[in-house]
Amino acid sequence: MTGLRWGILATGGIAAAFAADLRTAGLDLAAVGSRSQESADAFAARFDIARAHGSYDALVADPGIDIVYVATPHPMHRDDARLALEHGKHVLVEKAFTLNRAEAQELADLGRDKGLLVMEAMWTRYLPHMVRLREIIAAGTLGEIRAVSADHTQSLPTDPAHRLNALELGGGALLDLGIYPISFVWDVLGAPTTVQATARLAETGADAEVATIMTHAGGAVSTTLSSSRAAGPNTAVVLGTKARIEIERWWWSPSVLRVIDPDGTVLEEFDGRIRPGDARGMQHEALAAERLVRDGLRDSDLLPVAESVAILGLLDEIRAQIGVRYPNETA
Repeated sequence: MTGLRWGILATGGIAAAFAADLRTAGLDLAAVGSRSQESADAFAARFDIARAHGSYDALVADPGIDIVYVATPHPMHRDDARLALEHGKHVLVEKAFTLNRAEAQELADLGRDKGLLVMEAMWTRYLPHMVRLREIIAAGTLGEIRAVSADHTQSLPTDPAHRLNALELGGGALLDLGIYPISFVWDVLGAPTTVQATARLAETGADAEVATIMTHAGGAVSTTLSSSRAAGPNTAVVLGTKARIEIERWWWSPSVLRVIDPDGTVLEEFDGRIRPGDARGMQHEALAAERLVRDGLRDSDLLPVAESVAILGLLDEIRAQIGVRYPNETA
């Protein structure tokens, strides 16, 4: 198999972004499925997709696809990914992987039992500047890492019915925005040993701002901030005893990384920004999924499914501390 045949489940904004990157990267986008035939047809026409299915069941039953990108809102991820797995398809599930740890573990177990790839679409992990960041850390350039900080703060719609604010849709800053800095901190420092969280809740009870302070192995500390009501610097810093890494604005997307020594001298600049005509970056996770399946592997080396499960467990703990529970949680 030289490449996987992709099916996209759902036709919203993130599905369109993913489809555009697949097309730009020359990957095989074979089918799309929606809850309505009209929506599937329109999406297929927009991205030149051969087969449009008017239901998710029809999409996952399509023998002409190998892997399904699940692009529905968070509360649907568990059921939609499970549907695809039960039909023998590999799955790439948009972040947040599921609503909570129990649902994430269910998908991990099902993928293992079926011998299929189950992978969280945390695209940041696969971007070139993040690959370079891990190389720099592994080389010892930063010395001992003492702290990591990152924010993901945006001014987003305040309409109570919007999915970002509706608890029944998994709304709140944490699962939509906060998962980025929390996953980043975990990537650099590993699982936290302690976590303290605080938040301001919106009128709907969803978290509008969430801040965390965590400790990690060896005593390193991390801080994260997420907000859906105010836009901040949106930068990230990895602080070591010999040097630090700073990542420019919109650090979780293709960005510029700099290695800076204690006196302010820039030791390295890595420019991972998008060039004209390039895909915007989601193709890297798709290519990683294709490589894994081609090599007979069923788990990501950059974000193993067990780590996605554990990160959901951390988000569960943060939500317990700030008093947020989704009404449709089944576990």
